[in-house]
Amino acid sequence: MPADIPLPLYQKVKTYLLGQIDQGIWPVNHRLPSEHELVAQFNVSRMTVNRALRELTDEGRLVRLQGVGTFVAPPKAQSALFEIHSIAAEIASRGHRHRCRVLNGTRIEANAELAYALDIALQSPVFHTQMVHYEDETPIQYEERWVNPAAAPHYLQQDFESITAHDYLSSVAPFSEGEHVVEALQPPKKIADELSMLKNEPCLVIQRRTWSGGNVVTFVRLWFPASRYRLVGRFFA
Repeated sequence: MPADIPLPLYQKVKTYLLGQIDQGIWPVNHRLPSEHELVAQFNVSRMTVNRALRELTDEGRLVRLQGVGTFVAPPKAQSALFEIHSIAAEIASRGHRHRCRVLNGTRIEANAELAYALDIALQSPVFHTQMVHYEDETPIQYEERWVNPAAAPHYLQQDFESITAHDYLSSVAPFSEGEHVVEALQPPKKIADELSMLKNEPCLVIQRRTWSGGNVVTFVRLWFPASRYRLVGRFFA
């Protein structure tokens, strides 16, 4: 915006609030002044203050609790969109602790979807695991994975509370190619419950296939609560 054009009133309020947050004056979980107090402070309408608060909430900087107040939101975890990383490494890079809880590990037969995804014959054996990943004590990812036994015959024998499936597969069948599909979906109740999600909260879902030496190694669906996670992509000309 050119310097000679004044900021809209709601933008002035936003700029002030962001300054308080970014300078550390208001830390995470700090309760903001009420709308009434902000109206008096800036001498603007309640609609103006409400718009500033609403936009910052939509941007993930604030959390508004009906009847309680408005608070500084914790930063969302984020992942690089076009890179493949271990969830444990991502969490460690943020200075937090990773923990995995394995829900299931079994051998199944490939249905049509899995046969296509893994490029194998219908009813071929497939390894199937389900697990929940935690950042400190917060569930952040539900992982449902299918693995081609030809690429990792000892997959089900691993302790995935000590090593992530990603790290193990990277060691036995180094990835040479990957494919990502990203969607926003309403999670099944089982997944929502495992991730301690609010009712009707959507998930960010990454569906991924990886190859090693021309063969598909794994097909995985990763479910993230949308309120706790974001993807970041960087592009070059």
